Amino acid sequence: MPRRALAVVAFAALMSLGARVTAPMVPVPMSLQSWAVLLAGVTLGARAGAASVALYLTLAALGLPVLAGGAHGLAPFRGATAGFLFAFAPVAALAGALSSRGSLRRPLPALAWMAALHALLLLVGAAWLARYVGPRRAIALGVTPFIPGALVKSALVVLAARATTLTTARSKLS
Repeated sequence: MPRRALAVVAFAALMSLGARVTAPMVPVPMSLQSWAVLLAGVTLGARAGAASVALYLTLAALGLPVLAGGAHGLAPFRGATAGFLFAFAPVAALAGALSSRGSLRRPLPALAWMAALHALLLLVGAAWLARYVGPRRAIALGVTPFIPGALVKSALVVLAARATTLTTARSKLS
């Protein structure tokens, strides 16, 4: 298997593991999925990052219990939290595009970009959720409680990406 394809599969697996780290909340569980989604984009680039998300979501749709709370099948793609899932691939692609443009080289701008991408993910998810619970409750249930975690996960994406970059640079020097 070519190295790039293996990386796509590895990040899909990381998303699945991130989905296992959850804080049970209703109707939207808090997990590390978004951290893995953004890291896939930053690390693999726009196309491969989005491909890893597509693989992850395909596995879920085919019935593997890889989503938060072990969710699987087509129901999560029709339910109240589907908007979050639909936002994953575009957000990964945007993270990859920012990374390839060099927009993430400095820590503070990188943190701001990752926080903005988390905000986009939350807003798309909340827009879909509003169909089920109304706009006010969608913000209260699908955005507000996730802001602190999104900031922490944004910082973790930046730290992990910088560590990966440093490790890659060092191995090229060896």
